[in-house]
Amino acid sequence: MPREKVVRVWDEREVVYSPKRWRILWEKREKALKIMELLKDFDPHVYGSVARGDVRRDSDIDIVIPYRVPSYLIELALGDLIQRRRIVMATPWHLIKGHIEIDEETTVTFFLVDPTDRELEFYKWGGMLDLWGVKTKQRVPGVNKKLILIIPTDKGHIEREVVGREAEVAKILGVSVDIVEERVKVLTRRDRIGRTGIYLDEEVPDWKSFEEFLKELADRDPNIRRRVRESL
Repeated sequence: MPREKVVRVWDEREVVYSPKRWRILWEKREKALKIMELLKDFDPHVYGSVARGDVRRDSDIDIVIPYRVPSYLIELALGDLIQRRRIVMATPWHLIKGHIEIDEETTVTFFLVDPTDRELEFYKWGGMLDLWGVKTKQRVPGVNKKLILIIPTDKGHIEREVVGREAEVAKILGVSVDIVEERVKVLTRRDRIGRTGIYLDEEVPDWKSFEEFLKELADRDPNIRRRVRESL
């Protein structure tokens, strides 16, 4: 099978996908589509490499419900596909999210507090595609964890470095320059000092709902309590 080809184009890099890479993409898209169909009443989006197209065999399938929704509705829709439930908060100032793990590579994320516009832009930054887009095999631009802008093409994608092109990247992605500059700062710092720990990552007990467990966490942690109150 032909290897993926890389071609230098001016100050860009063009990546031409091999048949194997296209097959991996459509396999992951098909898996995402089945889950998104179950969640179709909640405007599900796939985000990250599966939305952009630049997948590898080990790429995760990440699906997000882009607004606050009662957890029981998500759980009813997913039924017995649910393997593990977690509450996650990256830092004391960030969004509190519910994660439902379907398997080792597939996670459904939904918000347990109302997201700010900036927090929603985070998903557009990485590339975000709705159910119709997945059904019709669309792909969207987004930035990967190496701070490379991925722009889909018919043959694969174009890569451009983000640093030094912040305004251009913001326009392509339809986000604010502020979110681009913030992500550049965060990811550059991570490269320099390594990944720092996540503030909150707790498994939800089987006998409790996400909201019940979040209340317990908020009762004992003022940072969580503040974020919950801000959303009321």
